[in-house]
Amino acid sequence: MERFSGFAQGIKARPRLAAIVLGLAAATGFPPLGLWPVTLLALGGLVWLIRTAPTMRAAAWTGWFFGVAHFTLANNWIATAFTYQAEMPPVLGWLAVPLVSLYLAIYPAMACAAGYHVARRTTFLAGGIGFAGCWIVAEWLRSWVFTGYAWDPIGLALLGAWDRPGIAVLLPWMGTYALSGLAIVLGAGFVFLVQQRRGIAALLLAGLVTAGMVWPAPPAAQGTLNFTLVQPDLRQEELADPSRYEDQFLRLAALSMPRHPVANRLVLWPESGVPDYLRDGYPQRYYDSATAGGDPRFARFRIGRAIGAGSLLLTGATDLAIENGRAVGAYNTITALDSAGQIAGSYSKAHLVPYGEYLALRWLLEPLGASRLVAGTIDFLPGPGPRTLDLGPLGQAGMQICYEIVFSGQVVDPRNRPDYIFNPSNDGWFGSWGPPQHLGQARMRAIEEGLPVLRSTTTGISAVIDANGVVRSYIARHRADRIDGLVPPAKPPTLFARTGNALALGWAFLALVAALAASPVATRLRRR
Repeated sequence: MERFSGFAQGIKARPRLAAIVLGLAAATGFPPLGLWPVTLLALGGLVWLIRTAPTMRAAAWTGWFFGVAHFTLANNWIATAFTYQAEMPPVLGWLAVPLVSLYLAIYPAMACAAGYHVARRTTFLAGGIGFAGCWIVAEWLRSWVFTGYAWDPIGLALLGAWDRPGIAVLLPWMGTYALSGLAIVLGAGFVFLVQQRRGIAALLLAGLVTAGMVWPAPPAAQGTLNFTLVQPDLRQEELADPSRYEDQFLRLAALSMPRHPVANRLVLWPESGVPDYLRDGYPQRYYDSATAGGDPRFARFRIGRAIGAGSLLLTGATDLAIENGRAVGAYNTITALDSAGQIAGSYSKAHLVPYGEYLALRWLLEPLGASRLVAGTIDFLPGPGPRTLDLGPLGQAGMQICYEIVFSGQVVDPRNRPDYIFNPSNDGWFGSWGPPQHLGQARMRAIEEGLPVLRSTTTGISAVIDANGVVRSYIARHRADRIDGLVPPAKPPTLFARTGNALALGWAFLALVAALAASPVATRLRRR
C-alpha cells in the first residue's frame, strides 16, 4: 500500500501528464484490444485526479487532456480514411485525428469540471458516483450537439466477447450512457478499496466484475425468416473505379443466387453495393456514368434475376435530388428491390458524416483545398430519421446505414417497432480498429433495443447479431463470402426501447442526488 501511496503522489505532482496516460489507457478497453480492466483502472485514476485537483479550472484541464489522448487513440482509424481519396494528402489524416480530439475532449472536460464540485464535498466513492452522473450527461450531449459524434462511449469497454454480452447485459435497464457511468463507478470503487487497504473487498469486486464479463449468454432462440447476407470484399480503392463496376456486380450476384428453393428470402447487400442509379427520371448523363447500359430498368432487372424468384433485396444505393435538370444533392439510401426488379421501398440516411458525406463550411474550406472523403462533388442530404419498412412476409425491417447504428436511442422508430435492424456499411475506410469498434456498438444497440441486427459490409466485419448482443455468425475482414440462415427473433420492447435516453439521464440524476446526499454525512465524519 505504501507503493500505491507513493505512486498516487507522483500522479498528483504531474496531473496533466497523468491525465494523458490515463486517457490512452482508457482507450485500450475498446475493440480490438479489449483490455477492459485497464479502462476501469484508468477511470478510477481519473476520479482520483479530479478529487485532488486544486481548482475547478485544473479539473477541467485534467479532463481535457484525458479526452485528447483518449479520443486520439480510440479514433486512430479516421486517419486511414484519408489514404483512400486523391484530393488531399494522406498525411492530413494524422493531423485530423488529434484536431477532432481537441473538440471531443471538451465533453470530458465539462464532466470533470462539474464532477469536481461534487467530488470535493464528499467521500471518494460518493464523489465517483457523482462524477459518473456528470459523465453520463456529457456523453449524452456529445451524441447530439453539432449533429453529434457518439462513437466509442466508455461503456463499450463493458461489452463482453462476441459470444456473450458481458456487463452490457444491463443495457436494457440503463442505456449506453448510464453504462458508461457504471464503468466509472466500478473503477472508482476498486481504487477506493485499494486506497483504504481493503484487499479482500477489492479482490471480491474484481471477481464479480470478471464474472459479469465472462458470464455465458442465454440459449439462442430460433427465427423463421430466411436470409442471405453478402460480403463481396469490395476494397475501398476499387469502389469508385468505373472500370471495376461490372466486376463488382458479378461478384455480388454470384454470392446472392439461391442455393435451394425458398418461398421467401431476404438478401442483404452492403452500403456502396450498387454503383447504378436505380430510380427513373434522372437526366440520361447520370445513368451513363454507371453501368447497366445507362438504363435503370435494366439495372433493376438484372439485380432481380440475380437474387432469384421469391427473394427481396435490401441494398445500399444512391438517389439524386434533381432541380432544373441537374443534381443538387444526393441521398445515401437503402433500396428494397424484388425479384421482378420493382422498388418496394427505401430509406435515406439521416446521420451524415461531416467531411465524409458533406463538407461543412464548404464556402470557407473548399477554396482552401479541403474536400469531403467520399468521391463526388455534390453533398449528401439527410433523410428524415429512423423508419420501418413493411416487407410483407419478410417482416418489419428497421434501417440504419453505416455509423448511424452508434447513436443510442436514435435507431428505431418508436411508433413502428421493427422485427430486426438492417445495418449496411462500408467499413473499408476504417483500418483495423474501426470495424471491430463498429461491430461492438451495433451489438450494444441490439441489447439495448432487444432487436437482432444484420450487418452487411463491403470488406468486413459482416455479422448476424441476436437480441442478446451475441454474434451468431460473421465474415472476417477481407473475405468474399455469404451467410445463410434465419433472422434471430426480437424480444419484447425493453425498458430502454420504451423510454430512450430519458432512462440514462434518470440514472445520472439519481447518481448526482446520491452523491450530494452523502455530503452532510461526509462532513460529519470529517468533524469526528
